[in-house]
Amino acid sequence: MSALPAAQLLSLYPAMGALTGLLPTLPLMRCPAGAVLFRENDACQGFPLVIEGEVRVSRSAANGRELELYRVQPGEMCLVSSAGLFAGQPLSARGVTTMETALALLPPDDFQTGMAHPEFRRYVLGLFAQRMTDLTALIEAVAFQRLDSRLAAALLGHGPQRHITHQALADELGTVREIVTRLLHRFEREGLVELSRECITVRDSAALRELAALQPR
Repeated sequence: MSALPAAQLLSLYPAMGALTGLLPTLPLMRCPAGAVLFRENDACQGFPLVIEGEVRVSRSAANGRELELYRVQPGEMCLVSSAGLFAGQPLSARGVTTMETALALLPPDDFQTGMAHPEFRRYVLGLFAQRMTDLTALIEAVAFQRLDSRLAAALLGHGPQRHITHQALADELGTVREIVTRLLHRFEREGLVELSRECITVRDSAALRELAALQPR
């Protein structure tokens, strides 16, 4: 650990100006590439302030597969850490440096003190909202990727019309009705199908077959 470059930190996280009294107590941590900063179910040790480098945040599945949620670069915020601090709950993801990284860690108590300052609170909540937007886009991509292919396949092989509710289709595909409805409306806008009450009419079977062929084997 070394001395914190306060001017550099304030240029990246200007709202820390409301907490200048805490800056001398924050040591600068230098981590090599591949360092594990936190793991799923760990208690959150503080609010990370990345000065240099990058942190990759991901979730792991029981089968060992990993999904990258986002990356934290200088001046950005770790959504998982801040959510853990807001709720006082264990972390829900893993953070690993992708390169040599320098960061400071604002302890939980100091983070709560900072949230009492309007400038700091607005800044943190603004970063939180930005990161949530990114994460929502990722969730939508994961939810829709290849589900559209499976839905296309489910509409084929039943003649020109399939008499079925959106809920029944969702149950068949193992998802929720809202996602199926959104995808069906997308198909309708693209001219692939026509929707009516409990009936889906295929308008472009060739395009549906092309889409169905994109399912992972």
